[in-house]
Amino acid sequence: MVAFRIEDIRILTQKLFLGTDFDEFLLKEANIVTFNSFTIDGHIRQGFYSDDELEMMQIEDFSAWKRIRPICFSLIKGKKLPGSFHINLQAAPKQIREFLQAGPGLPVSEEQIKGLYLHIRYEEGKLYCVTGTSLAFFTLDKTVEMEWDEYAGQFLRKKGIAAVKE
Repeated sequence: MVAFRIEDIRILTQKLFLGTDFDEFLLKEANIVTFNSFTIDGHIRQGFYSDDELEMMQIEDFSAWKRIRPICFSLIKGKKLPGSFHINLQAAPKQIREFLQAGPGLPVSEEQIKGLYLHIRYEEGKLYCVTGTSLAFFTLDKTVEMEWDEYAGQFLRKKGIAAVKE
């Protein structure tokens, strides 16, 4: 796990809420504090979509960020800054495959990765992206975690988001 302090809050928030840069991620949870506190659970409710809809729209266990992004943006837009927001994104299966291909020789398979996370936290005027990993087994080997930290840092740089590791 590593925390990246975002140097230009405006750039990341524009890319997060208005751009498509984070659209491949899935939303695990969002909490946005403005005049009220709004919490969004990203889990797809069982039975809401038919099996055909799930397959046709390629819906995962969690909502795609691109589908929830306009809702979150509507909660923060306006003249006043939000008090805080915490957005927990999870890599989609396609992103996990790309991650594993980018780091050949990683000691895990796709099925052994429960989640690769990017937690975006804005509070007290500061914005951070914190990485996280979850594996389906216990290991003392931190290779996957360190590779995900590096991969996330490269992702931010490729998107033009200046960040400092803390």
